[in-house]
Amino acid sequence: MQQIQDLRVSRIITLTSPRALKEKLPVTDHIADIVSQGRREVEEILTGKDHRLLVIVGPCSIHDMKSAREYAQHLAKLRSELADTFCIVMRVYFEKPRTTIGWKGFINDPHLNDTYDIEHGLYHARKLLIELNDMGLPAATEFLDPISPQYVADLISWAAIGARTIESQTHRQMASGLSMPVGFKNSTDGRLQVAIDAIRSAMHQHSFLGIDQDGHSSVITTKGNPFGHLVLRGGSHRPNYDAESIALAESKLEKAELVKYLVVDCSHANSGKKFENQLKVWDDVLAQKLAGSSSIAGVMIESNICSGNQPFPVEPGTLKYGVSITDECVSWGETERMLREGARTLKQARRSVT
Repeated sequence: MQQIQDLRVSRIITLTSPRALKEKLPVTDHIADIVSQGRREVEEILTGKDHRLLVIVGPCSIHDMKSAREYAQHLAKLRSELADTFCIVMRVYFEKPRTTIGWKGFINDPHLNDTYDIEHGLYHARKLLIELNDMGLPAATEFLDPISPQYVADLISWAAIGARTIESQTHRQMASGLSMPVGFKNSTDGRLQVAIDAIRSAMHQHSFLGIDQDGHSSVITTKGNPFGHLVLRGGSHRPNYDAESIALAESKLEKAELVKYLVVDCSHANSGKKFENQLKVWDDVLAQKLAGSSSIAGVMIESNICSGNQPFPVEPGTLKYGVSITDECVSWGETERMLREGARTLKQARRSVT
């Protein structure tokens, strides 16, 4: 019989099931408490019950476990020290969307050499998330592949649907069943309506094809996610973090009968992908908070041990330690200064009011 399937497939490798991986890397009661606490804190910020600022901060992408752990150790201490002003959650991105081609992230290619050892990637992604939560540090990530959440979502306190997948029905359905708050970014060209449509879609029940904990094809029926919210990341080479853009976003959210709480991404089009411009966005957001803005619930900052980024692909052994291989990042020293000074400014403003 003439072959009529898999004509362009070169290989298929069976992966460990989500249940089997979780049995190898189980969640302890302490870790479950940290994940739940992180989710609860974010939910209360997004509903106005908690007036702290959500700060989602960390590397643009995780590519080296050692530097990620070192960064997390610094951030965990800062989360504790600044807990009266900020709810700090570490950005732990294992999947990278691509406009055309390129490295797709740690889960997809953990060895950085096009070997696509996804089994290794899933194992070590989950292992790192367990370690971070064990430090008392909640984690945030972007979910790109609709299957990967079954392996790691139980360890995530905040999730994002990115600008390149915001119009995808698959991702809206997935978000409707995720157990944590989900931020929806405006599209790459800056449109807000597609993100607002996504938030509304994810609030509702959906049924769709997926896998269960044993890896079997299943019909997944969700309840809807009540904690979807807008993330402003700029678009088409134009930022959208200024007061006028925030007011426009508030108006669109109100018209859609959604809560007027949003997150500002200090990177991407808002910074022109230049790490030094993230500070300008941060300062502007703080100024708006001091001026009385109540809709800005949080910020995202791309930060690593060292500033900038480095060319990739190259031979993995030649990479500089603690430097991003994707978007430019603010250094840890600058990040710490930003957050400490920001917390001091907001606290002083609170004291002057009282």
